[in-house]
Amino acid sequence: MELYVRFVHAFTTPAEVRDFWFGMAKHEAGHCGALALVERIIKTDPKPVVDKPVWLDEATVTRLRALLQAYLREVKRGISLERAFEMAVDIEASELEDLVVDMLSVVRAPKWRERALQMLIHDLGDLSYMVERYTNNADLLKRADALIEQRRGGLVKGSASARRLRTEA
Repeated sequence: MELYVRFVHAFTTPAEVRDFWFGMAKHEAGHCGALALVERIIKTDPKPVVDKPVWLDEATVTRLRALLQAYLREVKRGISLERAFEMAVDIEASELEDLVVDMLSVVRAPKWRERALQMLIHDLGDLSYMVERYTNNADLLKRADALIEQRRGGLVKGSASARRLRTEA
């Protein structure tokens, strides 16, 4: 969220780009709220809601934190819009998104997991569009599109409505 907010301030024009980064920041803020909700549910539910714990090892946390901190430092020095898109693709491909989806499934609410994946796919579609529109980087576009397909596969495997979505298109 913080990185995307910095992109909002770094890329104020065109408005489409600024609004895109703002939308990405809002999505990440929603993750923060969802994770806080999951934490409260787990702490206050008298019945155990966890069949299997969600694990995120210390090495992964350290690596992701270091990546985000490095990106924040890089943004302070100034970056191109293409570099910002590269950073976004890296982050969206990381375990951060998987962790949110896994945490939402802990509370046994399949609709929450499905909704999180739908929102992620939507954001990745927007990211892919912006990469295509504002860069000439075919490799970055391929990476963004591959993320969409990967997440779409997770959605399709996860629900009946997603299976209908797959058959419809």
